[in-house]
Amino acid sequence: MTTSPVFPAAAGASRHDDRITLRFMAVPQDVAASGATVAAGSVLEWIDKAAYACAVGWSASDTVTAYVGNVHFTRPIKPGNLVEVHARIIHTGRTSMHVLVTVETTDVRAREYSPATHCILVFVAVDDAGKPQEVPVWTPHSDVDRELQRNAQARLEPRKRIQTVMRAQEYTDDGTTPRTVFRFLAAPADANWGGNAHGGTVMRWIDEAAFATAAAWSSESAVAVYSGGIHFYRPIHIGHIVEVDARLIHTGKRSMHISIRVRSGSPRTPHDLQLTTQCMSIFVAIGADGHADQVEPLTLITAEDKRLDEHARELMDLRAPLATMPVDHFRRP
Repeated sequence: MTTSPVFPAAAGASRHDDRITLRFMAVPQDVAASGATVAAGSVLEWIDKAAYACAVGWSASDTVTAYVGNVHFTRPIKPGNLVEVHARIIHTGRTSMHVLVTVETTDVRAREYSPATHCILVFVAVDDAGKPQEVPVWTPHSDVDRELQRNAQARLEPRKRIQTVMRAQEYTDDGTTPRTVFRFLAAPADANWGGNAHGGTVMRWIDEAAFATAAAWSSESAVAVYSGGIHFYRPIHIGHIVEVDARLIHTGKRSMHISIRVRSGSPRTPHDLQLTTQCMSIFVAIGADGHADQVEPLTLITAEDKRLDEHARELMDLRAPLATMPVDHFRRP
């Protein structure tokens, strides 16, 4: 993997670069269970790595992933494709950086890149003690910059509302809908520079558990088309127990909405795990004709089943008014 800055540094912050590109080839180890296309979890890892490099370059400090939102997987990526992941700062708070990431791919012989996905990530700069620290102010310098910043600012309040709604939900054994639970120890290979599990690794775990749930309900051709509201509340320490709990809570005519919650804690207190991450992913099952198949409707039996189904519908309503991110303005440098 090569990392090559392709944009000038932000004016007034000559030591910092506000944009970066990662360029590499998708390899067989990146593919989904079907073996035909790259797994969404691998793409999420790429996104987090590029955004992390961009945020660290801007802040000149270590950073932690706080949020990943609105990941739309618009086109499958095949192993052997050449991949470019572009990351750029589009807004800064006092200690936070909002990073827009776009993923583009091409056949290695064609070199004509097409967009595959995009999303926004929020990182918080931290000092050596892990405490939030201030970051340089990013200032827009073009109409495109200003449009992207306005879009990022417009998402601040809706994001808080979505987070509040998601955190308010309770998941108990009263639910009867399909569920997949993975439990394992966070390994040293999962660590970031701060000694905790890397955000991209956590997102891969989330995708794997969600895929297992979607595949059990439909088929192994299930693929993620959306992942959103990925909120990181606390770090996962290496050596701690990790529990990834994915639950199917709503079905549309062709879609499966899966809520995923990650908890972790010391192996000495395995029954006292704390919520670290949560999100909602949407999967579809691809048929032989290349289009999404209809899925079996979810049967809602208990009050919890019905409440979580309404929760999924509420999240769709909250996200519907958000303006589309104008990524086409800057797809290629």
